Amino acid sequence: MRKPTPDRDIAVLRVLTLSTLFPDETRPNFGIFVERQTLGLAAREDVALRVVSPVGLPPGPLRNHRHYRDRNGLPLHEMWKGLDVHRPRFFHLPGPGARFAPTMMARALLPYLRKMRADFPFDIIDTEYFWPDGPAAITLGKALGVPVSIKARGSDIHLWGKRDFGRRQIVAAGNEAGGMLAVSAALKRDMAALGLAGDRVTVHYTGVDLDRFTIAGREATKAALGFSGPLVLTVGYLIDRKGQSLVIEAMRAVANATLLVVGDGPARPALEKQIAECGFGERVRLLGSMPHDQLPALFAAANVMALPSASEGLANVWVEALACGTPIVIGDVGGAREVVDRPEAGRIVERTPIAIAGAINALLAAPADRADTRRAAERFTWSANTAALFQHLSRLAQR
Repeated sequence: MRKPTPDRDIAVLRVLTLSTLFPDETRPNFGIFVERQTLGLAAREDVALRVVSPVGLPPGPLRNHRHYRDRNGLPLHEMWKGLDVHRPRFFHLPGPGARFAPTMMARALLPYLRKMRADFPFDIIDTEYFWPDGPAAITLGKALGVPVSIKARGSDIHLWGKRDFGRRQIVAAGNEAGGMLAVSAALKRDMAALGLAGDRVTVHYTGVDLDRFTIAGREATKAALGFSGPLVLTVGYLIDRKGQSLVIEAMRAVANATLLVVGDGPARPALEKQIAECGFGERVRLLGSMPHDQLPALFAAANVMALPSASEGLANVWVEALACGTPIVIGDVGGAREVVDRPEAGRIVERTPIAIAGAINALLAAPADRADTRRAAERFTWSANTAALFQHLSRLAQR
């Protein structure tokens, strides 16, 4: 329950935010939406908060593999943008050993959190990803006598929930949690279909900074970035599921437009090969990963943002593009219909190059008023996100 503090006349909710999905110096854009949500909650006068972002590492010499080397060097404790962040290690077995990740995480964190509670008696564990964080958090919550909230974001349910061991652990954890959150109503339905108690899931929408992601002069912004003519943008981790290859193929049928692909990931070599084989030259450019604070200008300059993912919860980049007055072309996945709720917001399409090209061409030929497009994003605010999260956690902590 909430505890009074001697130096204040208000009650303070002490929150432990647990998330493997959180940025660090090696991956500054990784889980940035969790960071932003946490910053909003921590800024409240009646909240004290610490972040625990566990780092899974394999045994012995494998830690020096390029995939793990940088993370192995992360500090165990640091101040990250004003947040008190702890990065304890836990034993992680790649491949088939993934099924043991929740057990290994809980085993490593329990003594760490017991020690932390001596000077920070947290009232609740706010878990920001369902697997492996959720099952681990349930074990920790039971041992420490602390309620647990678990939030689903999309890939945790759609990817790990399709594996037998993942589904079993997710369903068991969710049904033992004090409460659950989902980033969209569609994801809530998917959770119920998986076997989770749908009546115990609260929809908790993401937010967007409407002061940073805003309408700017499109042509002037485009010129400042060194571009001219119609501009199509796609932003996301470069993996097959995000559908960047479909957008690239669609550009065959989109005349006189440039496509900018922002992001990095394992699909990059295949995308480079595809661009070369299509003979696009400078018409399609891979920009790599970019700092989040550079995205508003790109969204504002673009005429269309396309991201035909195979699965999503509710992608932050959808809302960020709309806030800049830029319509989106996306697949009928996750919370798509909760975001594209009017023609001015863009199009929901089949995941085929021809359908994607048709939607892009339609939006280029008859652009909507940008203010009308932005209105589709105006209900997704960080202030609403913070207020809803505080209410949810307070309710669980006071039971």
